[in-house]
Amino acid sequence: MKLYNTMTRKKEEFRPLHDNEVRVYCCGLTVYDYAHLGNIKIYINEDVLKRALMHAGYKVKHVMNITDVGHLTSDADTGEDKMEIGSKREGKSAWEISKYYTKCFLEDLKKVNVLMPDIMPKATETIPEQIELIKKIEKNGYTYRTEDGIYFDTSKLKDYGKLSRLKKEGLKAGTRIEMGEKRNPTDFALWKFSPSDSKRQMEWDSPWGKGFPGWHIECSAMSMKYLGETFDIHCGGVDHIPVHHTNEIAQSEAATGKEPVRFWVHGEFLVVGKEKMAKSAGGFRTLQTLIDAGIDPLAYRYFCLTAHYRSQLMFDIGAVRSAQLGLSRMREFVERLAEVRESATKKDVLKLMDRTKREFRKFIEDDLNTPRALAVISDFMREINAMMDRNALGREDAKRIYELMLDFDRVLGLKLGETSKEAVPEDVQKLVLEREKLRKEKKFKESDSIRNKIKEIGWEVLDTPKGPKIKKI
Repeated sequence: MKLYNTMTRKKEEFRPLHDNEVRVYCCGLTVYDYAHLGNIKIYINEDVLKRALMHAGYKVKHVMNITDVGHLTSDADTGEDKMEIGSKREGKSAWEISKYYTKCFLEDLKKVNVLMPDIMPKATETIPEQIELIKKIEKNGYTYRTEDGIYFDTSKLKDYGKLSRLKKEGLKAGTRIEMGEKRNPTDFALWKFSPSDSKRQMEWDSPWGKGFPGWHIECSAMSMKYLGETFDIHCGGVDHIPVHHTNEIAQSEAATGKEPVRFWVHGEFLVVGKEKMAKSAGGFRTLQTLIDAGIDPLAYRYFCLTAHYRSQLMFDIGAVRSAQLGLSRMREFVERLAEVRESATKKDVLKLMDRTKREFRKFIEDDLNTPRALAVISDFMREINAMMDRNALGREDAKRIYELMLDFDRVLGLKLGETSKEAVPEDVQKLVLEREKLRKEKKFKESDSIRNKIKEIGWEVLDTPKGPKIKKI
């Protein structure tokens, strides 16, 4: 498998550090509000990576943090903690906000069939580990104290900014952050002191004074705790490259003297108009927005798979509806395979299956090229559908194709194996029988009227050579 490594700016062949186990860390949500569709896109991208690794035979140890403290409104280490903002907005404690939006986030991930992490630590649960890590960084001479916190001195690290190709000498005070007492524009907070004139909801004692951790230190502490000082893959959105992940690298290397991550894998933005979807822009769309519009959450997953994870994806409700049609075609194809009753077996079918399997795998293992993989499946379905139209597909071949589709779905995650039809209500069944009787009597006007009644109830009747086929709309 080849993956694009943000650090080297090229595709590299992936091999895990520890035998057959791949250790993966993904940046989780800051749980002060609902996840928007841009957030969900990134987690779907990361889920495809995890599934592809598992499909390739690797065991994956997957850690995803929950940020429930320390993420300020500005990358400049200024502004309010986002958890405090959520607390004021809703008149609840920061702890209640965290609990509620974590629950909503995980429910959204399940709706788009994202496999849950093996370990999901919260920032507030790993304060001791974060304090210990800061003490190591301090001992190694990379910190200094200001009036409002303990800061990392980026001038002490020669290759600071290597992930983002940052040129420190080109930065002036205020271009990236508010300087305050900072020595360098790129310096960042490891520990922030609580304000002297008020009490924070989330604060802890530390060797430097009462306060709370900076946003970046939590990910280094949690990834080291559960995956070791150097691990295989770190995932996140491209917006994390210039600051958050750059700072993670700096503080981890300062603490251990080791390269923390071998592969940095970043997903691109979901774009609305000319801007990325973001909570700060206001009016952001959630998964519930799509559900309220009658769209299956898995159709949104399919929509995300139609673009490469490193390409920006333009959000358009019409395009998501088109994705829903694409998903429906896949489901109908899988269902249709179960109806094959012919006994013929053809070598051509086996050759077609083998070729399709090889092409699918080739594209997935080439930096997770899901658009090309979907195109391979589409071509395959078209050829097999043509065979079924001619009654030229055998039952045993249909079973093999069904298993192959499920094998593809182990990577795609579209739940194609769960397409069992919803039980047709008794009143709908009676209407279908009545319609068939009218059709045999050539009373087509009356039969069309009943068909419309069935549609109003939420079901559709498809006339086939083998009789009426009923499906949920």
